[in-house]
Amino acid sequence: MNVSRPTVHPVEAPPLIDGGLHNGPRTRMKDVQGMPGTRGGLTLRLIQCAFGVVSVCVMATTRDFRTVTAFCYLVIAVGLQVLWSLSLALVDVYALLVRRSLRKRVIVRLFAIGDGITSTLTFAAACASAGITVLIGNDLNRCSVNHCTRFETATAMAFISWFAMTPSFLMNFWSLASP
Repeated sequence: MNVSRPTVHPVEAPPLIDGGLHNGPRTRMKDVQGMPGTRGGLTLRLIQCAFGVVSVCVMATTRDFRTVTAFCYLVIAVGLQVLWSLSLALVDVYALLVRRSLRKRVIVRLFAIGDGITSTLTFAAACASAGITVLIGNDLNRCSVNHCTRFETATAMAFISWFAMTPSFLMNFWSLASP
């Protein structure tokens, strides 16, 4: 029995028309404001530093904050966050002055990990301080003896600093995930 066998011939794909997929080289996405090395990123870093410094200064000016562990933790965590944000602000200033992009994978990974750690520490310290402040003010009714308004102000500034740090972390994490 003589049966014809099918043969397979390679066929080229038809050329893509406008609106089709682009098969050219991959390009990096544009710098979005808030990413490292942009004016938005520098602004976020400076806001983080400013509110963190206010939080540490207000807490450190009370004479009895050292008696509560949560308040000591707030000063240490926010102080670390201020140092981190200030150092990255200086890197952003350098990148803006020499017009360099901070899109290298190692740098972005370092920024994302550092932002994640410091933002977690700041948030935990602010939550712990808020809990102690509520305990002193509402449950024990000891605001006349303690510096409740200063504790509340320092805690609020720590939360605002954390709110400013969250977009920085998300932008760094996003740019780390993008090609």
